[in-house]
Amino acid sequence: MPDTPAAPPVSFAEFPAVTTAEWQARLARDLKGQDPATLRWPLPDGFSVEPFYHHEALAALGGAPAPLPHPVVPWLNVPALNVPAGEGRQQIDQAAAALAHGADGVHFILADAELFAVHYLAEQLPLASTFIGYTVAAGPDALLSQLVEAAPGTALRGFLRFAPGPVPEGAELADYRTALRRCVSLTTAMPDFRALAVNGAFFGNRGATATQQIAFTLNTAAALLAELPTAEISAAQVAAALHLHVAVAPSYFPEMAKLRALRRLWATLLHGFGLPAGLNAGLRIHAVTSSWTVTTLDPHTNLLRHTTEAMSAVLGGADSLSVAPFDCVFAEANEFSARLARNLSVLLREESGLGLVQDPAAGSYFLETLTDQLAREGWQLFQRMEAAGGLPKVRGQLLDEIKAVATETFRRIAGGQQVIVGTNRFQNPKEQFSFHPKKLLRSADFDVTRAAYPTEVLRLATALHFERREKKSKRAAVVLLGTNTNQIILEQFLTMLQPHERPEIAASHPLGTLSVLYSSPEEATLMYATPEQFQKFARFIYQIPTEKQQFIPPALLSSDMATLHEAVRVFGFKEMKVQGYTTEEVLARLQGR
Repeated sequence: MPDTPAAPPVSFAEFPAVTTAEWQARLARDLKGQDPATLRWPLPDGFSVEPFYHHEALAALGGAPAPLPHPVVPWLNVPALNVPAGEGRQQIDQAAAALAHGADGVHFILADAELFAVHYLAEQLPLASTFIGYTVAAGPDALLSQLVEAAPGTALRGFLRFAPGPVPEGAELADYRTALRRCVSLTTAMPDFRALAVNGAFFGNRGATATQQIAFTLNTAAALLAELPTAEISAAQVAAALHLHVAVAPSYFPEMAKLRALRRLWATLLHGFGLPAGLNAGLRIHAVTSSWTVTTLDPHTNLLRHTTEAMSAVLGGADSLSVAPFDCVFAEANEFSARLARNLSVLLREESGLGLVQDPAAGSYFLETLTDQLAREGWQLFQRMEAAGGLPKVRGQLLDEIKAVATETFRRIAGGQQVIVGTNRFQNPKEQFSFHPKKLLRSADFDVTRAAYPTEVLRLATALHFERREKKSKRAAVVLLGTNTNQIILEQFLTMLQPHERPEIAASHPLGTLSVLYSSPEEATLMYATPEQFQKFARFIYQIPTEKQQFIPPALLSSDMATLHEAVRVFGFKEMKVQGYTTEEVLARLQGR
């Protein structure tokens, strides 16, 4: 309007400029002689974050980088629904309800895509306008064909993620090239549907550092870009069909920078394949809250973790976001926790306004520097893996590097250097489990790959042991604690003793063996066994024939005392020895009894 007064220019001329030297002098004065280097924040990626950054940080980058583009502003709120084997009509109805109450799309994780009621889906949801993601373990092209048949002439919206077992996409590419190429062909005329997924969440949910996630995600994408193009399908078509799945952990600023670094390096990767720069802006990033950091103890703390993870995702440039229910590790799907998860994203958008600015981290001295550091480190690791042969050749090396980082994380959590609120620090001593520990440990669906698992399972197993002893149960149990967990338990126990109490103890068991707790009313014994010994033991307890190749033992195995005691002896389980202390004394001390 012509009578609207013009806004005065923003000026801070009344405040004198402060140089880096002046900031450093003020910092030294406030620290009262303490070395400012002590304020550096070492990251698992191998470099440290400085205590403060000034305008020289951007000069070192060659000036402030341009804001990063991403095509969907604000992000789409896309809750995930697990669909067990069957038609999934109940989950389709739940999806319709979610879309009516704040969701912008939905992601179906299908146990058996062949049985999924695609025609019912098309009846209940308008496929032309509804953003829908699908994760399948087999037959991705068959599912797409069914969707095209159910809604002929419709350009689908959403994505397809093919997750064939416990390997990253690309690792077993030779077996799936025909199906993936057909997926590209079926969706070439669907600009708002991404038929190929690069599953970076596979690495993040196994404990990889941000640098590893960036590098290995790019390695996976490179395998797809190198192997899928044919005379009929161009590399540009493959690139346009790709999108990234990324798990976001609670480390607020590094996770934000991780997504920004991925988007920046995507342009570099496509340039390396000789693809047009116009494809860069079309990259879609689907972020999910991390399963690696979820806990079963004090589970409402997961709401806080998911809040910081969601903020990192959207501020880092995610195009769509799935927030997991806080109780997803131990509870059946329920409307209460699903509504909280769905509304978290709604609150960040509607009340916090986080979707109103594109690339809000742009220009930040700190975040631009951190983005650049992660991008450089990630690109170097990516190149190292490509020089070694790329995926699938380097799969074993890649997983070994992640395992080494995860093992160190377990050790830091057990020793208290890395805090998990409610699990290893600030526990609720009066916590009443909202789940049955025995049932949970016996469940084949219980996620034993999480960062908190070794600490959690020890507490749960100890609680079950003391309960069994008080009830004078006539049954015994063996609880799988994890790989090399006894050594972590030992180190944690020793830190709780006074120096004069600490015995001289060697390693508690050989590397690579599994830690178990044998529990009966009379005793509790920490033991170890090789993976082969434990597999044979579990097959014996459950009477699983050897010809059945696929058998994943639960974390808790129980039987009558005589049978279990003899089986432990026959299959060669060894006792972890803590000189001068019984297992019960170790467990009681660790549990604060």
